[in-house]
Amino acid sequence: MELTAAFVEREYNNRALVPEHPDYFARWERDSGFVRATLPGALDLAYGPDPRQRIDIFPARTGSPNLLVFIHGGYWRSLDKRFFSWLAPSWVAADVSTAFIGYRLCPQVRIPDIVDDVLAATNWLFAHGGEHGVGTARVVVSGHSAGGHLTGALFAAPREALAFDIERIAGGVPISGIFDFEPLPFFSGNAELRLDRDSARSLALHDKATTIAAPLVVAVGGRESDEFKRQSQLIADAWKPQVREHLVLPDLNHFSVVDAFAERGNPLYEGTLALFK
Repeated sequence: MELTAAFVEREYNNRALVPEHPDYFARWERDSGFVRATLPGALDLAYGPDPRQRIDIFPARTGSPNLLVFIHGGYWRSLDKRFFSWLAPSWVAADVSTAFIGYRLCPQVRIPDIVDDVLAATNWLFAHGGEHGVGTARVVVSGHSAGGHLTGALFAAPREALAFDIERIAGGVPISGIFDFEPLPFFSGNAELRLDRDSARSLALHDKATTIAAPLVVAVGGRESDEFKRQSQLIADAWKPQVREHLVLPDLNHFSVVDAFAERGNPLYEGTLALFK
């Protein structure tokens, strides 16, 4: 496959592919504001000095060992954890605490720095989550889009970077992630990502082994671009021994697939819930 700017823009510009994306963002932000005002939790807990190095926690019942960690998307350069608090209620109702990780963005930092943020936030949750009412005996790490990549990056991180018992990770759920970075230097957003061929190659995950051996649920929307579906197939094939499910969810685009993550009965929700069992 010959990569051209036109091809990559067509396949990787999800906002152009889903013109109604502002409606999703507006609804997510509105619903998240309501959840943050009404659901008991601890907001903007610092795991580092930067204002974006913050975590929101919404605990389930006292004594629940289950924690779902969610890493937001936005091409490593936009959005914020506060857009996704609306996911919490359906998980808390299922006896799963939730934690939403914020991180620094490009171009202030580069993608490897964001990976470091996610590792630091996860280490913090294992060390301090109990102080805020969440158990960490069974932890599932999930993320959408850029957050899907960051979920995979956690699974492939060097053992010495993980300051916790990795057996306590019960699973991972990368949703609509990018794992082969070779196309991204051709993407218009690369002005902020600042990737060249070598740095793109170093970020790839499909040619790396996992450190965390917990089962994975890999998901992508059936109405996403061929390239995004290829990306999920690539990591599902590469990490096949621990992939419990590879879901291509019919009629869902790059943004509606996030809605499925909080929808009881949806294969993505049910497959993630099963990881806790």
